[in-house]
Amino acid sequence: MRHRSDRREFLKTIGSAVVTPCMLRAAGAMGLGISSAFALPRDPLVLGADPVPNQPVGVAKGLHPGRVVWAHDPKAAAWAGPGQGHWWESDHTNQAVVDSMMAEAIQALGGKGGEAKAWDAIFKYFNQAHGNGKTGYRRGEKVTIKVNLVGCIAGRAVDPKSYDMAHDLDYMNASPQMILALLRQLVHEAGVREQDISVGDPLSLFPNQFFGPLHSEFPNVHYLDHDGGNATYPRTRVQCSSIPFYWSSRPPGAAQDYVPVHYAEAKYLINMANLKAHTGAGVTLCAKNHFGSLIRRPPDKGYYDMHTSLPMWLRGTSKYRDLVDLMGHEQIGGKTLLCLIDGLYPGVHPTEHAPRKFSSAPFNGHWASSLLASQDPVAIDSVAIDFLRAEWNDYPHMSGTDDYLHEAALADDPPSSTFYDPDHASGTTRLRSLGVHEHWNNPEERQYSRNLGKGEGIELLRVGQTG
Repeated sequence: MRHRSDRREFLKTIGSAVVTPCMLRAAGAMGLGISSAFALPRDPLVLGADPVPNQPVGVAKGLHPGRVVWAHDPKAAAWAGPGQGHWWESDHTNQAVVDSMMAEAIQALGGKGGEAKAWDAIFKYFNQAHGNGKTGYRRGEKVTIKVNLVGCIAGRAVDPKSYDMAHDLDYMNASPQMILALLRQLVHEAGVREQDISVGDPLSLFPNQFFGPLHSEFPNVHYLDHDGGNATYPRTRVQCSSIPFYWSSRPPGAAQDYVPVHYAEAKYLINMANLKAHTGAGVTLCAKNHFGSLIRRPPDKGYYDMHTSLPMWLRGTSKYRDLVDLMGHEQIGGKTLLCLIDGLYPGVHPTEHAPRKFSSAPFNGHWASSLLASQDPVAIDSVAIDFLRAEWNDYPHMSGTDDYLHEAALADDPPSSTFYDPDHASGTTRLRSLGVHEHWNNPEERQYSRNLGKGEGIELLRVGQTG
């Protein structure tokens, strides 16, 4: 097995080339584990024009419409960097600080009367918006949490027998500390029983390094896993339900996709993504987190290839974007109670295998050490894109990176004229606007339209030690 630096050099060499079978065989011979799980760029990066600031489109969602909470505390992330242990270890990421960040974010979304009251307000808003009356959480209702463990996709970094991460130990997965903070909130503040919670990534294995501290505190939670774990510590194997998922591009001859059982059985879904750039999509945030929600790999033969509508492969704007279907399906985006973006250790997927630090204030060359939270799935990705664009001058600036957000915000009448309806085999009921999209005024002030008193668009609310 070669060192991780060999993998990086190989990826750097092929990063903007056509990936051929010969290259993949060469990678395999080197023991690098490169597979079709990751869509590597085929063409040179094409940058888009700078977006026009403070031009909101779509209909804001949430108890406080369009609100995105940004919690930042540099004490959360104290890792010295590669070669100095691993970022997810307890002595490198401060659980108490992460707990505080999560609590502050929930209170800022739901109200300042404490976390329990904030959760009650969040649930009541969701139920009222979905025609269920102004009711809070009821005992026995199931909650599924989709986290991003893309670095642990089955057949890749996790040993399927021992369930230890065998390589890529510094990859930018959802942090166990952020998952634990959320579980603590749901169980101790929202009143959800452990056995009514499912958490995981349907495409991935739940490695021991992450599973251990979570299971020790919450042993009755269902830890979703592509294979189902091992004999020592079984996880919950993800299975398909009978509920179909349709692509609005209506790809001919593609095998039928189905929603996972634990999505179908849940009353509520929480989307916990990571703050990452992406070589084929520009960014990978809450919307693209659901590339892992359909169990099979995005490019699996016989199925619709989800990568084909990403900006690297479908250039420009006003295009069909399959991310909108994932955001809008009634069993996925339609059940989403809360969107979170774990921004403790951002990075670039899939070509980099350790996170990058942020240079601008208030980060000042430290880890981003942040958490974003919102009830508006369009607004939170919009804010995350602005953060990534401010730090890095490459992939987040790719032409078409935010096109899916224009399509989602205007899903009832999108620029591409696509009839977005992922719930039916043919266009039957158009999706409504899925949220509000805009870009901030500038990277220094980070002001959106509601911050500027315009009464529409996004509001970015800072909590914690934001500087």
